[in-house]
Amino acid sequence: MTNAEKTIQGPHAGQPIMATGTPLDSASAAMIMVHGRGSTPEDILSLAAFFDAPNFAYLAPRAAGNTWYPHRFMEPLEKNEPYLSSALAVLDSLMVLLDNAGIAPEKTIVLGFSQGACLSLEFAARHAQRYGGVIALSGALIGPDGTPRNYAGSLEHTPVFLGCSDVDFHIPKQNVLNSGEVMSSLGGDVTTRIYPNMGHTTNKDEIAVVRDMMTALVR
Repeated sequence: MTNAEKTIQGPHAGQPIMATGTPLDSASAAMIMVHGRGSTPEDILSLAAFFDAPNFAYLAPRAAGNTWYPHRFMEPLEKNEPYLSSALAVLDSLMVLLDNAGIAPEKTIVLGFSQGACLSLEFAARHAQRYGGVIALSGALIGPDGTPRNYAGSLEHTPVFLGCSDVDFHIPKQNVLNSGEVMSSLGGDVTTRIYPNMGHTTNKDEIAVVRDMMTALVR
C-alpha cells in the first residue's frame, strides 16, 4: 500500500499502510486493523488468518514509533496531543481511501487491540455513522473519568463489540463498561463481554464474535 494520505499532519504523517486479504478492487468489505502500543501492523494482521472470511480486504496502519499516543488512555486528552489527533486522522484517511475504492463505511469494520482498540472506539464515537462494525479488544474510550462524551451523530445500529479481561492491568473493567454505555447511547448495537482472569490478550470467543460479524456483513 502507499503511505497514508498527505493531508495527515503531525507525528503519524507519512507512515506506511500494510494490507492483506482480497485486493481492494475486488473486495466486497474491509477491515481496518489498529495495532497496540509497541506492536506492529504485521502483528495485528496475523489475526486475519483466524477470521477466515472471504472477500475481505485488511488494512493496518503503522504508528510512528509503534505508539499511537505517548501516555495512558486515561490521561487528559491534551497530554496525548498532537499524537492523538494525528492518529485519528490516519483512520479517517483510511475510511476515505476505502470509500473511494467503492467500499462504503457500512461495509467497513474498524478493529483494534489495546491502544489500537481505544483509538478505534474514539474514532467511531467522534465520527458516528453506520459502520460494518466496531470492535475493541481490550480497550475503552480515551480520556479520564468525567471526560465529556457529547459526541455528535448516530452509529445507526452499528454492531459494536467490546471484549476485555476483568483483571486487565492496562484497561480497567469499569472503563470498558462505561464505554459500552456511551456507544449504546450513540445508537450502536453493543455487546460487552468481560472475561474472568484472561489477562491482556484475545481469546477464541472474541475471534468467533468477529468472524460472525464479518460473515453477516458479506452474506
